[in-house]
Amino acid sequence: MSYQESDSYNEENIKRHRKHHLGGTMLSAPDRVLLITVTFLVIIGFMAIFSASAPKCIEDGGNPAQFLIKQIICFVVGFIGLRFFINHDYKKLADWNVVFIGTIIVLLVLVDFTPLGVTVNGAKRWINLLGFQLQPSEFAKPAVILMLAYIFKNNADLFDKNKWTTAFIPIILILGLVFIQPNLSMVILLLATGVVMFLCAGGSLKLFFSMMGAMIFSVVVAATTIIKPYQMQRIVTWQHPELDPQGAGYNIIQSLIAFATGGLTGVGYGGSIQKLSYLPECHTDFIFAIIAEELGWVGCVLIIGLFWTFIHRGFIIASRCPDMFGKLLAIGITFSIGFQAFLNMSVASSFFPTTGVPLPFISYGGSSLIVSMCMVGVLLNISKKRIKKIRNVENV
Repeated sequence: MSYQESDSYNEENIKRHRKHHLGGTMLSAPDRVLLITVTFLVIIGFMAIFSASAPKCIEDGGNPAQFLIKQIICFVVGFIGLRFFINHDYKKLADWNVVFIGTIIVLLVLVDFTPLGVTVNGAKRWINLLGFQLQPSEFAKPAVILMLAYIFKNNADLFDKNKWTTAFIPIILILGLVFIQPNLSMVILLLATGVVMFLCAGGSLKLFFSMMGAMIFSVVVAATTIIKPYQMQRIVTWQHPELDPQGAGYNIIQSLIAFATGGLTGVGYGGSIQKLSYLPECHTDFIFAIIAEELGWVGCVLIIGLFWTFIHRGFIIASRCPDMFGKLLAIGITFSIGFQAFLNMSVASSFFPTTGVPLPFISYGGSSLIVSMCMVGVLLNISKKRIKKIRNVENV
């Protein structure tokens, strides 16, 4: 081979190397820190559910681990979903938008207006399908996030007619169907997630503050006309639970007793007194209070730290994603799970009025766990995408 041919051959290799290493994106392993964090949260959830529910099961003459077994079965289903979405390109999820949103609307209509809807504690939020009980409002979270990520990926124009016909009207319909169940806490969660995604997509701050003003006005009007008496009672009870210690204020008072009893290091795993028929729903909405009683301030800090790590890693994944659809999807998933955890822990500690929001990965509830695991699978898939760094070809 001549020198000229050799030089030409080397230049061709350099061009091929540059094209191979500088273009597109590079796949990597899923975010390990996020995966470990979720693993710890799920394990803590199993332990907390068993501890909180065993006395009730024994009192009813059942298997002490029956709630734990059901939760493990739902975890297996959620884990299968997680593995599927880890390996399924998140960009292809946009193809499911119409089907997903339409299915959620149909399920919510069945819950609200047919005998298939199941009422628990005065709220009609569940549906029985083929012997399984599902909560469609939980599945509304990924549906709304997916739709908003798709319509905001190019711009955050709220006055686009196409956006209204394809996305905003169906989402408003979902919010209305969830509200009449009633499930005000889920409506707040979906709205807050939508606002965050709108701002992260480059939405107008002026429009945002205008909308906030209108929302505050609407809340004031709703407080006097739309909000039901029991919902107003929750606000009054939140401020003064001692006014009705055996009625509306009972849950909050018992939850605060659990926090006070736990102290710094807690009374020990399994040693909670409040779970012995003192604190209702201690394995669902108020499971954080049982953790606080048994593991103390140290246990609370551990849970908060794990969720903080989840949020931190989720936003890092969003920042590293090379396309806007993936960024918004990661932001929506991260904020939705993080804000839901914040709401639950705030209610248990009486920082917010009582709502029916489960603690993600920890509270007993099959729909919540399955949805959360699937959303984490999507987030882990997004984390596999990395912006390829420019490599110096001079050293080749």
